[in-house]
Amino acid sequence: MDFGPRPVLEAEGCVLAHSTRTGNATFKKGRVLSANDVKALQQAGVTTVTVACLAADDLNEDLAADRIARAANGGGLTCDAPFTGRVNLYADQAGVLVIDRQAVDAMNRIDPAITIATLPEFTRVLAGRMVATAKIIPFAAPERLVAEAEQRISGALRVAPFKAHRVGLVATRLPHLKPSTMDKTRRVLEARLAASGSTILAEERVDHREDAVAEAMARLAGQGADFLILFGASAVVDRKDILPAAIDLAGGTVEQFGMPVDPGNLLMIGTYEGLPVIGAPGCARSPKENGFDWVLDRKLAGLEVSAHDITGMGVGGLLMEIGTRPQPREVRTVPDKPQIGAIILAAGKSSRMGGPNKLLAELDGKTLVQHAVEAAQGAGLAQTILVTGHMADRIGAEISDFQIDVVHNPDFADGMAGSILTGMKALDPSLDAVIILLADMPGITSETLIGMIGAYADSPKALIVTATAEGKRGNPVLWDKRFFDGLKALNGDIGARHLIAENPEFVLEYEIGLAARLDLDTPEALAQAGGRLSES
Repeated sequence: MDFGPRPVLEAEGCVLAHSTRTGNATFKKGRVLSANDVKALQQAGVTTVTVACLAADDLNEDLAADRIARAANGGGLTCDAPFTGRVNLYADQAGVLVIDRQAVDAMNRIDPAITIATLPEFTRVLAGRMVATAKIIPFAAPERLVAEAEQRISGALRVAPFKAHRVGLVATRLPHLKPSTMDKTRRVLEARLAASGSTILAEERVDHREDAVAEAMARLAGQGADFLILFGASAVVDRKDILPAAIDLAGGTVEQFGMPVDPGNLLMIGTYEGLPVIGAPGCARSPKENGFDWVLDRKLAGLEVSAHDITGMGVGGLLMEIGTRPQPREVRTVPDKPQIGAIILAAGKSSRMGGPNKLLAELDGKTLVQHAVEAAQGAGLAQTILVTGHMADRIGAEISDFQIDVVHNPDFADGMAGSILTGMKALDPSLDAVIILLADMPGITSETLIGMIGAYADSPKALIVTATAEGKRGNPVLWDKRFFDGLKALNGDIGARHLIAENPEFVLEYEIGLAARLDLDTPEALAQAGGRLSES
């Protein structure tokens, strides 16, 4: 390939390197100049252009990228159409991304012009997630180098699909461990298993003794479990502690105790009667990503996880500050009519109201929760979900005449993140975006939501649209589907504010005035707005 300035009259068939103005039109970078193009440039007074002229043995960037991406596909992946020398690969099923790192490195070292970039190895992916991108840096690459790249990268990327398992759960009891904590642990585990279609066959809650655990393992194996997970009421702190000792007593094998991943250090793996066994660390009671996920996902995808594998997880194993971000190089395709859902958070205890549930307070003849639901219903949304918690029956009764999905968050006292997770689990994953709104903000109207959706549809780079009041961010917030995984990974009572702070390049602020920050969570605020508390 010959690259550089060239007289316009000699540029026919070459690729334009930089966008160039021709009177009322602009020829964009990457355009293959035709005879008419050369004439138009000449008429516009352009005498010299910077171009790339392909040699006889060159492949143009799109064809080269397409060949490399297709060669890399070892199964479970789909390639999109080439564009500007790039082809993205997407998972076509839920599973774990498996990468031949040596092959990827070998291909990337053929020539700087030929590249492929991927997500980290063994990333858990859902169908439709972008997992890799093949990119040709210049406008063309020699065919012989592309052929060599195909050979080296052949089958190097694949998605190992999840397989449904019947999981036997053993949970030990001690006086300090509340039954509600054990209930939540099971729900969190069920959520982790859902993507693979796996279910909890049965749960055995037994005393925190090795003989009790060993007997429970035998009972679950006898019931047909093909996978065992052990949760101890007290953390495993030694190879001879209760859970590993129970595996030994049952006649099983402990293959590894401890891992260089934080959180997740106290994980254990083993086998019993040919069944995989995982001793879960205490952090696995939380939905936040930890070392337990890394091992569980691989096993659910039918991948072997050895002691050698686990001891190799230290690099990248510090997960305390892990974040979930969309793929910045992926351009969002805006459908003519994006399908938008809404999650209305109505689970809180109204502690600042001093007793009564603020969502049952009346304003302009309607309760606050009715105001929120009516706003969503009038916006033409594809799905509306109301998340209840405190006084769920009363809240549900207030909106019984509306055609919406009502889901309950049993852990509402733990904070807002649990309610968002509950709503996200009920959300149709095929939607393009979701609006999360609070049920105590009566200033949010259908027009507000319609305006936010319009701003989202008109702005391909906007993956987050946040309502603002005089430039200060508030609620509601619209989230593109590429943040769905991030919303499902929230923890605590801070909501999703950190996702907005971590992704400023994807945020569009939509000014709606004071309504974006008006939440009626105190008696004084309610009275000032003209509302009144329910007597019951």
